[in-house]
Order: sequence, then C-alpha cells, then structure tokens
Amino acid sequence: MKPSKLLLPALGLAFLLSTAATTEAQSSKGDRVYTADQTSNTVSVIDPATQTLLGVIRLGDPVPGALSPLYKGALLVHGLGFSPDRRVLAVISIGSNSVTLIDTTTNRIKGTVYVGRSPHEGFFTPNGRELWVAVRGEDYVSVIDPAKMKELRRIKTANGPGMVLFRPDGRYAFVPSSFTPEFDVIDTATYRVIARLPQFSPFSPNLAVSKDGKEVWFTLKDTGKVQVVSGEPPFRILTTIDTGPITNHVALVDNANGKFAYVTVGGLNQIKVYRRGAEPRLIATIPTGDLPHGIWRSGDDKRVYVGLENSDAVLAIDTITTRVIATIPIGQTPQALVYVPGAVASGDGTANLVPLGIAGQAGHVELLPAAGTSTGARATISVNSLGLIDLLQIAAAGLEPGQEYALYLVDSLEKPRENRIALTKFTANPSGAAIAQAIGPLKSAVDGSSPAAENNPRQRYLIVTPSNGDRAVLQQRIQTAEDMSHRP
Repeated sequence: MKPSKLLLPALGLAFLLSTAATTEAQSSKGDRVYTADQTSNTVSVIDPATQTLLGVIRLGDPVPGALSPLYKGALLVHGLGFSPDRRVLAVISIGSNSVTLIDTTTNRIKGTVYVGRSPHEGFFTPNGRELWVAVRGEDYVSVIDPAKMKELRRIKTANGPGMVLFRPDGRYAFVPSSFTPEFDVIDTATYRVIARLPQFSPFSPNLAVSKDGKEVWFTLKDTGKVQVVSGEPPFRILTTIDTGPITNHVALVDNANGKFAYVTVGGLNQIKVYRRGAEPRLIATIPTGDLPHGIWRSGDDKRVYVGLENSDAVLAIDTITTRVIATIPIGQTPQALVYVPGAVASGDGTANLVPLGIAGQAGHVELLPAAGTSTGARATISVNSLGLIDLLQIAAAGLEPGQEYALYLVDSLEKPRENRIALTKFTANPSGAAIAQAIGPLKSAVDGSSPAAENNPRQRYLIVTPSNGDRAVLQQRIQTAEDMSHRP
C-alpha cells in the first residue's frame, strides 16, 4: 500500500512526523529504544540521539507462515525487559511461549527459553542473576537463570499474572493479575507471596515502581483506571484514579518540575500526566496518534517514549514541556516499549538489523458515529500488510458495556445491509471499549485515494453494528477533497 492511500486521524500522524527533523540530539551515545511488534514479530530498534529507526530484529514470520505446524520462530512478540548492565534484552512472545535473549550491542540472539502458556511480561532482578517472567496463561511467575538459559523455579500467584517488576533494592517483587482481581507482593528472598491486595477489577497488564520504592502504579485496562500501592509494608492500596477506556501502560518520571506519572489511554488516544503525591492530580493531557500503548522514561527522565499500537509509530515526548518532539515509524502493532541507557557498548549498534520491509506497509482508518445516532462512540483501525493478506485491528471506545458488536465490510454506506461481509465480533468491556482483529485481503477497506469515495466502485467501507441489529453505530470516515489538499 502506498503512503498516499493512508487515512490519518484528525491530529494527523503526518503532522507529527514533520517534527522529527527539528529534534535536537540530547540522549547519551549508545542509548536505545526497543518496541515489541506483535504483528510483524519483530523488535524495532531506535536511536534516541537521532530519533530514527535503525532497523528491526526479526524474530519470526508473519501470518500465515507463522501458523505452520513446523514453524520455529517467535509468534506474537509482546513483552520486553532488560538486564541491569543493559547488555541483554529479554523479549517475551505470547504465541510461542518463549523468552528470547538478545545481545544489545550486536543485536544477536543469545538463546531462547520456553516457559508456560502465554507469557506476557518479564524483568531481571536488580542484581541481574534472575529473570522473572509473568506466565499470564497460567498462575505463576517463571524464574529463569539468564546465564544458563533455563527455568529454575515457579512462584505460584493469582491466576493470570500480568507483569512483574521489582523494588529498586530487590527486596520485593510486585505482580498484578490480568484474570483475577488480586495484586501480589513477593518476598524475593523466600520466593513467597507475602501480601495479596484487592484490585478494583481483574485486568491489569502493566505497572511501574518509583525510584525510591515507595509507590507502585498499576493499570486496569478493563475498567479504565490506575491504582497506586504502597511499596513498603504494610502494603495497601493508596488510591484509585479514573483514567479512561483502554488504559494501557504507565511510566513514573522524576524531573526538575517534580514527580509525575504518564499513563497511556488507548481509547482516548491520549497520554494523561499526573503529579504524584498523596492525592495525584491531572496536570496535562497529551494528544497522540492511534492507540498509545507501551511507555518508558529515558535514562535522564527528560523524555518518555510511547508506542502507538494502531499507528505503527513511536512518539518522543519532552517531560519538561509535555510536548511531542518526534515521531518515528516502526514495526507493526507495537506493544511493550523500553528505553535502555547505554545499551550499545561499542560500535554503531546496527549489526544484524534488517529493514522494515512489508512491515512498513499499513493503512489507518477512523470510524465516526453513523448519521442519526447520538452515540459518543469512536474507533481507529490499523491494517497491516502480512504479504498476500492483511491483519486488521480495531480499537473502539464509547460503546455500551457488555454489548456484543460486529465489524462489517460493506459496498455502500448508503445501503449498509447489502453485500456486507462480517469480519469479526467483539464485546465491549466494563468501560465501553474493545480491541479486536481480523485477517484477510483487506487493503481495499483503507483505500481513501479518491475524495469522491462514494463514486468509486472499488471502494469498500467499514461499519460497526450491534451483533443483534443492523443499524450502524460507527462508520468509516470518508476522505474529502479538503483532506486531500492537506496532505504533505
């Protein structure tokens, strides 16, 4: 798909891209930003000194090749962690139940460790001797020896551990759940759960620990909230904050202006910035591209980097001004993101990297409320090329909680019931949001090259209806002549 055929949201990813050329290089030499690209099964490698993509580490093949019974590569590359010496990157792949260890200087794969069903995120202990992986499809944290590349033990937790991070002194590990409303605290000396706290809701994918170890912030994707936990005994929930639908990841920043939390809210296409304290206070809202997901602070806390899941890009944000200073195109459907200071010990760090290739081919669509509806619903769609077929991902918000919906491809928005093809069904979560996927030859769904799109017989459109009804609640935004005139 040619770039000229992409439909961008009102904010305009193209506008953000124009800022990259004017960004000053402030990062230390050898720093790297990594993203786990779930659809392209790659790890994108960014040089924050120049705000450019250096290339990708290819860990697996795209679908449908990755579905072969003889397939040996990584599948659904999703989670990231790094060693205290910054020399090893751990990449967790959900579909292949694997943890891939990569040398950060050479970008070479050191080895792979296989764990239980659907691991999600993992991180090294502060002393670097162990790598703990949250095995979300089961009920334990897998403790791995990264030198011998083998599992040492399993720590039983609440069902569905979502992530694991440590207090800076290494005394405790914190584990929220993605299936059970329980937050666990583990004593790292005894490998035992010593505290079980009630989460507001079951689905937590991410957490962050403050530098002083006194605060742990964790996100609740299903209900659109963030909770703050004391990082010291007696462990307890300190506060609960309403953040918004599809609350994804959180990063804690300490800079000259104070102490802050940056929260990615995918359903609003925003980052919310809170001043931390006894009563966290919202101080800024930063518009982003489609579906912000992973986020991490730079080594000096002067920036945060954010992966845009439905825009296939990374934003760099200045934490003093809270402004976007660069946008970098990357691999498909980025999930976790980490900033690793001094990752490259010597050389330029580009060995064993490859270009994006077809992973750089994507289309982006905005869905708006259908005519005659009073809903506040909205959605973004990304269509990523897999070669002969495409993967479509929809992220919707403002829907009726608990309602099942269907996504259709139709020939006409004027007559949406005729010649429609069902692509996928999904149910809105308690905050009225949902994310769903479909696979097929779908590039025509984002062909917005003609401003008179309704007169183009080859053009097809996307609509969303309740699964038990025919009336559209969302429909594809049609590109106008004015949109065309604003293209760079």
